[in-house]
Amino acid sequence: MDVKITTLAGKDAGSVKLADEIFGLEPREDILQRVVRWQLAKRQQGTHQSKGRADISRTGAKMYRQKGTGRARHSSARAPQFRGGGKAHGPVARSHEHDLPKKVRALGLKHALSAKAKASSLIVVDDLKLGEAKTKALVSSFASLGLTNALVIGGAELDGNFAKAASNIPNVDVLPIQGINVYDILRRNTLVLSKAAVEALEERFK
Repeated sequence: MDVKITTLAGKDAGSVKLADEIFGLEPREDILQRVVRWQLAKRQQGTHQSKGRADISRTGAKMYRQKGTGRARHSSARAPQFRGGGKAHGPVARSHEHDLPKKVRALGLKHALSAKAKASSLIVVDDLKLGEAKTKALVSSFASLGLTNALVIGGAELDGNFAKAASNIPNVDVLPIQGINVYDILRRNTLVLSKAAVEALEERFK
């Protein structure tokens, strides 16, 4: 698949041939859903916890005698039915993470890239560099490319000026190639890859 390369100024800078085994697959929603679910479960904190009866600081002595009161039989005041007692079956701190095979994760990334390519929401940029960290200049460059909601993927090292300028623009995420992931690709309308990012992806899936 041939895609034309553009500059940040919106000028033509040649073309690049994208590998069909990475960008030309038929996207499968089930694989994308599995990878996104795995990502979101991994980042979920799971720090919610309530106090059980063993965590309550209260006497464990029997509340009153077993027989002769006409009332129900009770022992500890830490039991869940009493005010100030522990919570029964409450949430406990845990990890929500689950396993996903490495091959499925890799396939999910390929399908996400293919989905953007198929929807014509993929732009390849020659270089992601700015002379100075000016957000206004970058906004006008993005406007010339028609970008309002995008994920921008650079090479292994991001240009400092570009990263600073882009950090102030809403609905635009900038990541190095190591940080590329399915969730961020799908949550933005347009995927912008630098030439270096395309080369790194092809090398990664070789």
